[in-house]
Amino acid sequence: MTLPARSQDPAAPLPDELPLAEAFGPTLQGEGPAAGRPAWFIRFGGCNLSCSWCDSAYTWDSSRYQLREEIRHTPVEKIDQAVPDGALVVLTGGEPLLQQDASAWSRLLDGLRRRGCTLHVETNGTIAPNDRTRELVETFIVSPKLTNAGPHRGRQDPALNPGWAAAARDGQAHLKVVCASAEDVETAVGLARDHGWPQRQVWVMPEGTTVDALNARWPAIADAAARHGINATHRLHVLAWGDKRGH
Repeated sequence: MTLPARSQDPAAPLPDELPLAEAFGPTLQGEGPAAGRPAWFIRFGGCNLSCSWCDSAYTWDSSRYQLREEIRHTPVEKIDQAVPDGALVVLTGGEPLLQQDASAWSRLLDGLRRRGCTLHVETNGTIAPNDRTRELVETFIVSPKLTNAGPHRGRQDPALNPGWAAAARDGQAHLKVVCASAEDVETAVGLARDHGWPQRQVWVMPEGTTVDALNARWPAIADAAARHGINATHRLHVLAWGDKRGH
C-alpha cells in the first residue's frame, strides 16, 4: 500500500484519519487461534507500553525510529481500500484500541464489515473494548505482558484490564501470552485463572524474532502448555519469512 501525504500537523489527525504505520497482505496469520489463515494486516501507530522485545517498535519508539516517517495520518477510505472484500483483517499495532474512541475508527470497522470482512484485534489488554468495538469485532487476541517484557517507561502499567471479563466469558476474547520459559507458562496459567479466562481460550507462544530463538524455547513451552491443558502456538510468519516487515 502506498501511503498518502500526512496531515500538515503530524500530531493532529483530521476527523477522517487514523495513524497508520503499515497495511499489508495477503499473508498468513502466524500466531494464536487463527494461525495459518490467510489475512491482511492494518497496523496502527502509538502504544501505551514499551516492551523490550517488541517486534513493531517502529510504531512507538521515538528513541530508535523517526515516528513522523513511520506513522502517517491516513484517511479511512484509503485504509479501507488496502484490503479486499471478504478478507480476514487483523487490526494491530502498537496498541490499536488507543483509536477506538475516534469516529474514524468506527467508520473504518463499519466499512470493512459491510464488505464482508472478518475483523480481529490484537491488543495488549490494558484497554477494554467499548460496546461499539465489541459489536464490530469477531475476535480479540489479548496479549498481557509478563516481566519478560522488561521494565516499561514512566508510569506505564501493563496490568490486564478487568473490563475484558465479559468478552472472555462470551468466547470473543482469547488470551495469548509471550513466554520465554516454562515458568512464564505457569504465570500465564495463573493470570488466566485469576481473571476467569476459560482454558480453551488461553494460548502461549515462545518469545523471539529469529527461528533459532523460537525453536530453542518451543519444546519447554509446548510441554508446559500440554501439562496445563492450554493451547500453544508458534510464530509461523517468522518460520516462513524471518523478522521481516510486511509479513
